[in-house]
Amino acid sequence: MKATVLVRPKDGILDPQGEAVQGSLRKLGFAVSQVRVGRVIDLELEAEGPNHARMQLERMCSELLANPLIESVQFRIEDA
Repeated sequence: MKATVLVRPKDGILDPQGEAVQGSLRKLGFAVSQVRVGRVIDLELEAEGPNHARMQLERMCSELLANPLIESVQFRIEDA
């Protein structure tokens, strides 16, 4: 199964990269009010079904891929 994980700072958490991108976009003439910079992680995993894949992804995120105190996580699972 293929999965895509999106990790980004939670609202209220400082995001220096987002602030730098926002400032640069404004200097280029774009009207943006907020920018949050995160990361995308694409995975191929072996799972017995979507529920098993979801359990694995939740564990991966909590143990390695994200800091649950300051980052939010979303993921999408696709059947191969």
